[in-house]
Parts: sequence; C-alpha cells; structure tokens
Amino acid sequence: MTMSDPIADMLTRIRNANKAKHDTVSMPASKMKIAIANILVDEGYIKKYDLTEDGAKKTMTLYLKYSADKSERIISGLTRISKPGLRVYAGAEDLPKVLGGLGLAIISTNQGVITDKEARKLHVGGEVLAYIW
Repeated sequence: MTMSDPIADMLTRIRNANKAKHDTVSMPASKMKIAIANILVDEGYIKKYDLTEDGAKKTMTLYLKYSADKSERIISGLTRISKPGLRVYAGAEDLPKVLGGLGLAIISTNQGVITDKEARKLHVGGEVLAYIW
C-alpha cells in the first residue's frame, strides 16, 4: 500500500516514540526524510540517524534525545503544516516564526530543505513542511 503523506508518517512516528520515551524509531527512508533528519540533528533535536539497506529498501533509524535522567523530552512538539490536500507556501518576507523564534519551521525551497532562519538569510520562500519546538 502506498502512503499518501510520508512526511506526516515520519513526524507521527517521531512524536509517538518521543511520547513513549523510546531510544530509537525506524521508518522507510527517502531523500526528503533524510534532509529533515539532517536538520533535526543540526539543530540538536535528535542525536543521530543511521541508514540501512535491505535490498532495494532503505530504512532510517533515528536516535532520540532526552535529558540526562530521561525525565524531559528535547522535542516538545511536532506539527505537519503543508499537507497533500492543502499546500502551504510562504514568501521570503512571510516566513513563520515558531514560538517567537524558539521553535523551528522546516521549509522546502529551491535551495533544498532548510530551516526558517536559513531561509530568511537567503531571502527565499517555499513550502512550509513542519513546525518543531
């Protein structure tokens, strides 16, 4: 069965594993998911990710981050903004600020998948994929 929104599936898997305080979460890999995982690693929301190939299938395993005694989560929330039924675009001047700049918006631009802060520096707009805080 094909998935209609693989990015929403990725975010839901992360959200569920984070809520259950799992150390890892696995999912099918794609170029877009790898780009989002790179942003999550660079911004400090997850420790790292690994890619494994099983024939033609690629699987991505994310290693989630918590406080030292696992009492607090690093990722407080994840929300999918642009959906297949309703795409959300923002120009360079109208890029959203998540929690007044404390959170992060993931934007798909012609420069690649980048954060809202990088998009402001480059003065580019694009599709608003997700918010994370």
